[in-house]
Amino acid sequence: MDVRQKLEILADAAKYDASCASSGGKRKASKEGLGSVEGMGICHSYTPDGRCVSLLKILLTNFCIYDCQYCINRISSDTPRARFTPAEVVQLTLDFYKRNYIEGLFLSSGVIKSPDYTMEQLVEVARTLREQHFFQGYIHLKAVPGASRELIEAAGRHADRLSANIELPTEVDLRKLAPEKSFAVTGETMREIHERVEQSKAERKESTKAPSFAPSGQSTQMIVGATPTPDATILDTASRLYTRYGLKRVYYSAYSPIPLVDARLPAKAPPLVREHRLYQADWLLRFYGFRVDELAPPEHPDLSLELDPKLAWALRRREDFPVDVNRAPRERLLRVPGLGVRTVDRLLRIRRWHRVTLADLARMRVPLNRARPFIITADHRPTLLLDSPQLAERVKPPPTQLSLFASAVTARTGEL
Repeated sequence: MDVRQKLEILADAAKYDASCASSGGKRKASKEGLGSVEGMGICHSYTPDGRCVSLLKILLTNFCIYDCQYCINRISSDTPRARFTPAEVVQLTLDFYKRNYIEGLFLSSGVIKSPDYTMEQLVEVARTLREQHFFQGYIHLKAVPGASRELIEAAGRHADRLSANIELPTEVDLRKLAPEKSFAVTGETMREIHERVEQSKAERKESTKAPSFAPSGQSTQMIVGATPTPDATILDTASRLYTRYGLKRVYYSAYSPIPLVDARLPAKAPPLVREHRLYQADWLLRFYGFRVDELAPPEHPDLSLELDPKLAWALRRREDFPVDVNRAPRERLLRVPGLGVRTVDRLLRIRRWHRVTLADLARMRVPLNRARPFIITADHRPTLLLDSPQLAERVKPPPTQLSLFASAVTARTGEL
């Protein structure tokens, strides 16, 4: 099998791993080096500051010794198999970069022989790129749960980001569909990465010459919809991962039905809007001060597919509104539908000089149809809007095609 055929198989197989983004990469090109994280080329991934970066996203191999029922690459699957050598991945990365197709590499793999053997192969790719070819572009490596601490250490020295995928939101789900995996093993790998990242940060405060370790941190992925687990449980697991292991991102991947599916798996994929709502709720947990039980309370354990999580929360908590935008503290303003983090920070600066009006909010591109019932401004006070039984219909966004340009900032920053 030639490299082109391998690339077709292994690039397609990599699409199921969503845990790749290059946020936080700071490597710069050197005179004798090759590549840069900071440039722009063919764009596939957005970073939080708005840059687009392209990554060669492939698997080292789609062979796997595990039999995870939700995975197309499980050992019992009859999917076509292929395997790159580390040298082939290195050459592909260099060739694609020189043609300005990519700015970095996302490399994952099925588990072959053992976690340690697989991790050795992944590390060899990153080590060769960095030490032999002086490649300074972005590298994201899969951290194989169960691999030795020494191999995780080696991976972090060469990679910008590592990701150990938790796969499913509960231990019960894993035992049912992926009995060879466990939260304990994956959690231990996450803990090792977290401890080493924090150690590296402390060392670099003492000396900028100290070697960095996974400077863009770590991420993980959870599959959504493969089991009946509600959104509240998924978000609770994500919240604990953020707190316990300092993760940069938890990626949510809607389950995709595969051939010869196990009878315990659903025949249809969940609606993609559910994945979207989980990302919105995740953003609210990390940057807006919300708790899981506020966004998905016991009586509503699944997020609304019709309304974004902040708006749904506000409609359940009408007694907390209206909020005076000229007096309320930052934490209360962040809970107003339509006011994002950047908008609130601008609003706080503006109100030091004059009282904020609806016209001011319109100039800041606040969606007034959504925000007006929940706020008081210098020239507006809602009357009976909050008591209206039709309020949800009035503030729900119309089902229209999004503008390519008008919504770009909101889509990129996650403001709600």
